[in-house]
Amino acid sequence: MSNQELTFGEEDFIVSKTDLNGKITYGNSLFIQMSGYSELELIDQPHNILRHEDMPGIVFKLLWNRIKEGKEIFAYVKNKTKGGDFYWVFAHVTPSFDTNRAISSYHSVRRKPSEKALNVIKPFYATLLQKERQGGISASEAALNQFLQDKGMSYDEFILTL
Repeated sequence: MSNQELTFGEEDFIVSKTDLNGKITYGNSLFIQMSGYSELELIDQPHNILRHEDMPGIVFKLLWNRIKEGKEIFAYVKNKTKGGDFYWVFAHVTPSFDTNRAISSYHSVRRKPSEKALNVIKPFYATLLQKERQGGISASEAALNQFLQDKGMSYDEFILTL
C-alpha cells in the first residue's frame, strides 16, 4: 500500500456506468487505468470497490438518495486504487432512463477537481467523518445540514460555488 496521490489531466474525463444496484457495467480506459484494476476485475463489482476510507458516508447517502429520485448530483470524491493509492474527482452522477422514463442505470462523469475546491473539501470531509465516527451517519448528516444552514446555501449551491 503506497498511499500516493494520483492525478489526471484537466481535459480528461473518467466515465463509468452502473446498474441499479451500483455494480459497474462500463468504465472508460481512464477509469480502468486510474483504478489500478483490470476491466475484468471491475465489471460486475460494486462501484464502492473504489471507496476511500476518508470519504464520509453522508456524501454517498446524499448521492444515492438523489439519483434514486431521478435527479443529478455533483460531488467531490476521494477514490482508492487497487494498490492503495488515491485520487480526487469532481463527479457528476446522473440516472439514465429507459423509454418508459424508468431509471435503468446510473452514469458518472468525473473531472479533475480544482485545488481551491479541495482546500475547502478536505477539511470539511474530515470534520464530517469525525462526526460520523463519533455518532454515526445521522451525526454527520446533522453537521452537514448545520453547515449548509449557517452558509445559507443548499448542498448544490455549496458544491457548485467551490
